[in-house]
Amino acid sequence: MRSTADSVVSGSLWRLAFTRPGAESGRSAGRRYGEPADPDGDGVAVPEGFTVRVVARSGERIGGVAWHAAPDEAGCLACDDGWIYVSNSARPLLGGVTAVRFTAGGEVVSAYRLLSGTDRNHAGAVTPWRTWLSGEETPYGRIFECDPYGMRAAMPRLAMGRFRHGGLAVDPDRGIVYLTELEPDGCFYRFRPEDWGDLTTGVLEVMVTDGESVSWRRVHTPAAIDEPLREQVPGARRFAVGSAVHCHGGICYFATVGDGRIWAYDPERERLTVVYGDGAAHPGTLHENLFVAEDDGARISVVSEEGTAAPFLRLEGAADRRITGLAFAPDHSRLYFSVLPARPGAAGSAEAGVTYEVRGPFLG
Repeated sequence: MRSTADSVVSGSLWRLAFTRPGAESGRSAGRRYGEPADPDGDGVAVPEGFTVRVVARSGERIGGVAWHAAPDEAGCLACDDGWIYVSNSARPLLGGVTAVRFTAGGEVVSAYRLLSGTDRNHAGAVTPWRTWLSGEETPYGRIFECDPYGMRAAMPRLAMGRFRHGGLAVDPDRGIVYLTELEPDGCFYRFRPEDWGDLTTGVLEVMVTDGESVSWRRVHTPAAIDEPLREQVPGARRFAVGSAVHCHGGICYFATVGDGRIWAYDPERERLTVVYGDGAAHPGTLHENLFVAEDDGARISVVSEEGTAAPFLRLEGAADRRITGLAFAPDHSRLYFSVLPARPGAAGSAEAGVTYEVRGPFLG
């Protein structure tokens, strides 16, 4: 599975995406891509050899439907004749998920709604059985499992917990879904389905730590709406607004807002370490080709194994724009992302977004 994730790090909203395992290291990738060239007519600058096109604009029709406002977390899945790009809408009360189907040549075939009428859909992840998980960024928010192919109705998965969902990631090797909580004192959770491939029932657990050592304790009432989940387990480890989460190379990475860190949880060793931010960098812990999109400067960079970043894409007029929804096409020849106006106030608002595709010689 290759998915994306997002988080706020040091006050900036970040998105994370990996190219395929086994590619060259992020350090080499950063050097080989080169500096972004002059911006195009939309103010997007990429290295020589790469091209950018607009895929969709909020409120304008694409493939038969109007593209949603506030495009947020996104992912890609293969289909018989191409791939499908799925995108959350983080609009308050009128959120949901929209899918766009592409041919093998990258042409739009159709677009359709997968989920409607939900609230601020933010977190998302692709599952190994080719569904899309979409989590609401609201108190007691739900996770919905959507069929990207549009054949089945989206269904809530309440056993995975009701809370302010920041990020989701699936570890197919261990049969676990990891979840972060977008609260100042949020927790880090894992969901172990009773039957892998069926998220209807299972065990939700919260992380408890002693230094770098990790253990897990069961959350007794995952679907509670009268008691926050983070208060149900005494001693649960607290994190400063968890959001981005991504499984890669046997490690689960997640980012936290308040302290500007990216963490690495090693389930084999049951160890938790800081690998990026706050002056911490552990060479070799960040795996190859980690793409990071950051609001502060509205750019996409490639992070090296040493925790340093090389620029890949930048936006002109970055002070009033931000990047969301990074997702690589299944063959990693194209990178999708959306650009939104500056972040709205706490109450939120409908946002016009533009979704782009970058095509070129991505390493791996």
